[in-house]
Amino acid sequence: MNPIEGHLATRSPLHDILAPTGIAVVGASSDPTKRGYKAMVGLVKDGYRGDIYPVNPKADMILGVKAWPSVTAIPGNPQLALICTPAATVPALIAECGRRGINGAIILASGFAEVGEDGAALEREMMEKAVAHGVRIIGPNTSGVFNLHHRINLLALDNVKPGGVGIISQSGNMLLSLALEAQHNGQVGFSTYVGPGNQSDIGFNDYLRYLGEDENTRVAALYVEGFRNGRKFLEVAREVTAMKPVVVYKSGSTEQGQKAASSHTGALAGSYAMTVDLLKQSGVSVVQHSDEILPVAEGLGLLQKARGKRVAVISDGGGQATIASDRLAEAGLELAELSDTTRQRLRDILIPQASTVNPVDVAGSTDANPSLLATCMEIVAADDNVDSVFLVGMFGGYSIRFAESLLGDEMRGAEAMVDLSRATTKPLVVYSLYTPIKPPALRRLHEAGLPIYASIEHAVRVLSALGERGQYLAQAERQSRERSVEPLPELTAMFQQAQAQGRDLFEYEAKQLLRDHGIEVPLELVVRSEAELAEAAKQFGDTPLAMKVVSKDILHKSDAGGVRLNVSGEAALCEAREAILASCRAYDATAEIEGVLVAPMARKGVEVILGVIRDPIFGPVLMFGLGGIFVEILEDVAFRAIPLSRHDAEAMVEQIKAKKILGGVRGEQAVDKAALVDLLLKVSRIVEAYPALSELDLNPVIVNADGYAVVDARVIVDRTAEPTDKEADA
Repeated sequence: MNPIEGHLATRSPLHDILAPTGIAVVGASSDPTKRGYKAMVGLVKDGYRGDIYPVNPKADMILGVKAWPSVTAIPGNPQLALICTPAATVPALIAECGRRGINGAIILASGFAEVGEDGAALEREMMEKAVAHGVRIIGPNTSGVFNLHHRINLLALDNVKPGGVGIISQSGNMLLSLALEAQHNGQVGFSTYVGPGNQSDIGFNDYLRYLGEDENTRVAALYVEGFRNGRKFLEVAREVTAMKPVVVYKSGSTEQGQKAASSHTGALAGSYAMTVDLLKQSGVSVVQHSDEILPVAEGLGLLQKARGKRVAVISDGGGQATIASDRLAEAGLELAELSDTTRQRLRDILIPQASTVNPVDVAGSTDANPSLLATCMEIVAADDNVDSVFLVGMFGGYSIRFAESLLGDEMRGAEAMVDLSRATTKPLVVYSLYTPIKPPALRRLHEAGLPIYASIEHAVRVLSALGERGQYLAQAERQSRERSVEPLPELTAMFQQAQAQGRDLFEYEAKQLLRDHGIEVPLELVVRSEAELAEAAKQFGDTPLAMKVVSKDILHKSDAGGVRLNVSGEAALCEAREAILASCRAYDATAEIEGVLVAPMARKGVEVILGVIRDPIFGPVLMFGLGGIFVEILEDVAFRAIPLSRHDAEAMVEQIKAKKILGGVRGEQAVDKAALVDLLLKVSRIVEAYPALSELDLNPVIVNADGYAVVDARVIVDRTAEPTDKEADA
């Protein structure tokens, strides 16, 4: 049994569909312009070992294979039907497939939900037939499928070789691009490809589960335009990435995930940045450019992971060593600090002009003996401070650039590098400017499973992915789920009351929710009359106060003139209260005003924001970043799916570009990051406990050296949410 099958909850039903023992080609044709012809060519030419059943009522034989007039006339037992006929014929054909016992169908035709309501109705009819007859659907509007290890090539692609990269792509042209790139590379091969199309039935999470279980797939690579069930995909990704790498290129942003800007968090949610953060949280390697998909997939498939992000660079040219160092720093990698022992061993074999600090510049030492590069790699790979080794320069081209007599030395160097790759767990990555012409030494390295790149940038992206994966796996082993909290009866009742009244929580109610679950919230009073204002003035004395309107109808208090700051003394409080009420009535004469919230001014510190939305694609998501009025302008924020682990919370704090501000600048003290992490975890638990909480904004939260103060809190209530079992019990 494949080890991952024990890790995933259930075995994917797609094995019988994507590796079938028999295939019916419905709409098979002898016309070379038809998809039914191309599919037949792919099966026959590649030597598919199962049974092929062309279905065409007007033909007796197609490409030498007996044809059948209908699906129900097929005598054998196909598990998969490839339907190449127009969209209007599909529902009836799906019913026929079900009656025949075929449990999977690939629908090539377009003309379904992607073209409008009529197509959507046709797609619903197709799915009704599929559910009724037990047929799983790939597509419709799919580019097709191949499974090269089983010699299933329903796209009739030429010159694609079997290998370890499984691909799911919403773009047929992207698959073609990757296939041509692999053909040029000469070493990368594919296992399974599926174009998910409209995902009317089977979606990305189903395909990823299959690739996770497939013993022929070493790495999964996905081109994604949009998820249908992003929450489920994240769950499956966490399971699969524990066993093998997953690479995703996400184009654009998720349109379905865009949300009205009812809060700062809502305004930023649904973004590309959010999707990337959530994928990375699940262990996925996200690439930013389409030309990185195959290099990163190849590198991860071959090398799997690095222990960390400390890289040793060995170069035979100073300029390229500098470029490599720049790119490594930009990618968040570190130049490893070589030990004194390592540097001395390098000095023993290199000329005096060589530099033995990282990056190591051999400075001509290898001109007469390029195999010395392998010795240098072996020396630095033995250093405990090094996680990966990066060879940069012209290895493989010495015999071309200098003298043919150096070919023997290069081949001996290549063999030594191969031996080193088998003896060490540290990734060895090679960039050579001679990669495009594939000289013998580089061919030897590639054949032995070492990734060779023609681009420093691609090589660095691979090193980054290896380091990220290694660190993710290391922390995942240590990670334990944070405890959940039970909903409190009085808070459940508070949500129910807000739902019944068709409003969101008042700010003081939102802060009560936080306070009752262990979050530090300053003392505050709701003032509804002059008498209550006088009592507040006595209680707070000369303490500078903040005053804010309490109204279900006024969401943005500052815009309505509903905020006054640094108010102290009873007279000033009375004057400020009257000004707030007057401004808010002028802003919205119909607004119901319950009163004015009075609270001490927060101490000076760094303003941050914590926000939560329930994204329609990914479910509950937490956002963190610098707060105040600029959060939507700067967009320097981090996202994680709820529930959070402690590692997730710590990573959010370290991710934002402005993290240096949290560490203290210009004489300011560093903020209490431990308290901030604790706050993030407590908010995550609250969101889990109360499904009626639709959105939450804590902005600003003022963080200082010894804690934080929640200055403003907003909770938007889901009017439709049903209570959970926990809430009902409460």
